[in-house]
Amino acid sequence: MIDIGLNIPPALIYIAGAALVPFVGRGKARKLYLIALAALGLLGVVLLKPQTTWGFSVLPGLELTFLHVDSLSLIMGYIFGIIGGAAILYSLEVTRETGEYICGLLYLGSALGAVFAGDFFTLYIFWEIMAFSSLGLIWYSKTERATNAGMRYILFHLFGGCALLGGIIIHYMNTGSIAVGPIELGIGYLLLLIGIGVNTAFIPLHTWLPDSYPKATIAGAVFMCVFTTKTGVYVLARTFPGVEAVAYMGGLMCLYGVAFALLQNDVRKLLSYHIVSQVGYMVAGIGIGTYIGINGGIAHVFNHILYKALLFMCMGAVIFATGKNNLTELGGLAKRMPITMITCIVAAFSISGVPGFNGYVSKGMVIHAAELEGMHILALALMVGSVGTFLSFLKLTYFTFLRKNDEIVAQEAPLPMLIAMSVTAFLCVAIGVYPKLLYGILPYAEEAFHYHAYAFAHTIGTLELLLMTAGGFFLLQVVFSPHERITYDLDYLYRKAGKGFIWFCEQPLLTVAEFIDKGLLKIADSLVWISKNPTAASRIMMAMVGATVLRSFSSTNPYERDLELLKKQAVDEPMVSLNLGAGVLLVLIFITLYLAIYLTHGILWI
Repeated sequence: MIDIGLNIPPALIYIAGAALVPFVGRGKARKLYLIALAALGLLGVVLLKPQTTWGFSVLPGLELTFLHVDSLSLIMGYIFGIIGGAAILYSLEVTRETGEYICGLLYLGSALGAVFAGDFFTLYIFWEIMAFSSLGLIWYSKTERATNAGMRYILFHLFGGCALLGGIIIHYMNTGSIAVGPIELGIGYLLLLIGIGVNTAFIPLHTWLPDSYPKATIAGAVFMCVFTTKTGVYVLARTFPGVEAVAYMGGLMCLYGVAFALLQNDVRKLLSYHIVSQVGYMVAGIGIGTYIGINGGIAHVFNHILYKALLFMCMGAVIFATGKNNLTELGGLAKRMPITMITCIVAAFSISGVPGFNGYVSKGMVIHAAELEGMHILALALMVGSVGTFLSFLKLTYFTFLRKNDEIVAQEAPLPMLIAMSVTAFLCVAIGVYPKLLYGILPYAEEAFHYHAYAFAHTIGTLELLLMTAGGFFLLQVVFSPHERITYDLDYLYRKAGKGFIWFCEQPLLTVAEFIDKGLLKIADSLVWISKNPTAASRIMMAMVGATVLRSFSSTNPYERDLELLKKQAVDEPMVSLNLGAGVLLVLIFITLYLAIYLTHGILWI
């Protein structure tokens, strides 16, 4: 075991902190405790030293590594610690339940545990803690819709967890290694990809995300939009870098998420579909697999966490202030919630890739990597996704804040929420203006500094595309105006299939089971019937066989007459027709068989 000095797994800080939440009281004491815990957790990540490991042996030749620090895990730790602190601060005014705080801290801690895990089994432990702790953030909404969505959410993640564990076990059996790293082709490869794909929201494994996130608590949604999918991307970068099919899956996710986001009326469902879309850029970068591709994918993880958390904070503030979550009910909030509006515009420009904001830097890096590798279809899909993203957020900001609505009643969000939103917005702008802040902590930092985000042609081309998109939106505003409609995703098919499976279990399968049950009961009754009087039973069976055989050959069938007479006599009556001579004969036959077996056995033995 390596001496870790001051380096301890940051996961332990948050998990231990979660355990102490019920004992720190309420009110100011709890708020101060949570702020201190957020600062301590971030400090714990910052103090980590590269190439540090911490683990212990559980079996001979099997060591679990709870801390493995390198450039890739460090950048994930930094952003998780930063946004975890912001989410904790944001939650102080909107969270009342002790259990919700515990779930949020466990979720944050387990996500950090997963990214710093050095082996697959440790990763799996934290992977499952993430699933069950995040479930609490949905169920604490305490609505029927949240309860049902939570059940669907955990079923998906149980399926993904089982696939992940199966892949890990097969990989270990084939290689003898549990270190997190690239996987060999085979069944284990496929199972691991499916398990990671569930958390990363691969199409068609994504439907849990837009189904559950809009139904989480206000603060819970801020936590949830960060950790599950980004942990999946991180593990994907460890295990499947440079897989071309993964890159094109990213392109599909980008377009699919944008298309469904444009159709949404619920503000958090719109944001949820954009998680699918934006994760597509990250997946594409990982799948491209070059230095610039992986740098772009991980840079987009970092940037996306900032602006997506900010968007969920802004929309959470709107829901907290107005009690409304549909665009058709909103509008007129520009004067009532000006700070929320400004921070939301910053986040909207960031996710849309507007120059001067952080999303522009990382999106451009991924698209540039695709072009360098000759993946022009993928690059085109990512650029089309950018256009759709800008349209979505023009729609979100206009119909939430700028459209006239004199009837709406609201006031600005509480101070802790505003501080968390403002700090996150500042980081979005700072990285956009000076991207070298980000380059220095990327996995391939030296190569990152060779990328010029603000190359003249790229910047002008991006601005032209965005201006044309904005013009199209305002010219065709009626087309993009929100409507109350139901949009069916692939989960519609899953639910139909689930109902069909339940029907199959309740109808045909149950009918077959009842038929088998009745048949077995009849066989059991027959055996009981035979055992009560074997002689009479054998006579009846012989008469039945004879009657059946002779029925086809003769009009007169003596067996049928005998059968009628035998049936009149109950089988359980004492046997009276067996005389003394017949009894002696049966005994002699039995003794003869016994002697034959004995003598044969003796001869063989000799």
